[in-house]
Amino acid sequence: MNQTPDFSGDDHRYMTLALREAARGLYGTTPNPRVGCVIVKQGRIIGHGAHLKAGEPHAEVHALRMAGSEAQGATAYVTLEPCSHFGRTPPCADALVQAGVKRVVAAMQDPNPLVAGNGLKRLAEHGIAVAHGLLQAQAEALNPGFIARMTLGRPWLRSKVACSLDGKTGLLNGQSQWITGPEARQHIQQWRAQSCVMLTGVGTVLADNPQLTVRDAALLQARHGVQPWRVIVDSALRTPPDAQILHGGRVLIAHAREDELRQQRLQQAGAELIYLPAAQGSPHHHSVDLPGLMQALAQRQHNEIMVEAGAILNGSLLAAGLIDELLLYQAPLLLGGQARDMFAMPALTSMQDKLQLEILDRRQVGVDQFLRARPLLATTAD
Repeated sequence: MNQTPDFSGDDHRYMTLALREAARGLYGTTPNPRVGCVIVKQGRIIGHGAHLKAGEPHAEVHALRMAGSEAQGATAYVTLEPCSHFGRTPPCADALVQAGVKRVVAAMQDPNPLVAGNGLKRLAEHGIAVAHGLLQAQAEALNPGFIARMTLGRPWLRSKVACSLDGKTGLLNGQSQWITGPEARQHIQQWRAQSCVMLTGVGTVLADNPQLTVRDAALLQARHGVQPWRVIVDSALRTPPDAQILHGGRVLIAHAREDELRQQRLQQAGAELIYLPAAQGSPHHHSVDLPGLMQALAQRQHNEIMVEAGAILNGSLLAAGLIDELLLYQAPLLLGGQARDMFAMPALTSMQDKLQLEILDRRQVGVDQFLRARPLLATTAD
């Protein structure tokens, strides 16, 4: 297999179009990755497609159907290595072989270490020229959760924090609505819509009684009408059975203490419960095992998690190295020193202990500033 090929300008152009196709599945493919495909013959695009929903045809199949018999001798550009195994649908590698394409360019290999390279290998065994690595970083950026689940055994976790310019998320008395403007709140809906799970803590449930749903009709339609799961970290099962977040089902409560009556009431209210106490002897043995929760969510095939929580849960996730990205919305206002912080963190005694962030994106959203940042140590944790 040609693993470090020289790609032409046309190769870049067609893969860019394939990435654009893949982005059409941003909100609806879970638990599958977002994948796009473009088929080209003699400088003409004869087929294109995207995977839009689990259980429905993959991008290659849509593109091959459009191309028809013209696919014979064509080049297929696909953003993820064609699958070589039977899942809900037959292997795409076989479909490309049967269509008679002569060349396949993949942006990236399958991140699952058990299958990486097998699809390209199968194509090469049938005499098809294969290459990968073209615009790989862009392809990876479309599927951080799928990659994390395959390589780290946990989902990709983003924490959204709305704060003042002095880093405060609400007043000492709990008032926090609304720090940011309507444009920021609409922007947040897009992040919710591409998440498999909305994660919060019981403190936020008690203080704000949120729903944590996708409320934008067009975004919800792009998710095929399915709301994200809502997951509550609630060590002592303090979630009220009439909490708004329990409406509409698809709620999981992670707890660390047994209480038969409370468990029964919450289950009757529609919640699913998972008992995940931290290990005995740990300083947080009365708390939920957060790394264990991430593993459990990965086992449920959740790719991307969005956290909308208070300082305690955010601080615990940060300390555990589980936050991959921070989505910070900073409003042009000050709330003062006694207001609530973004993260509950122990006092540092040395500047060497500071947590360094890499700024990935910075833009104006209405009157607010949006920052997307990555804790530089977070992705090394598993």
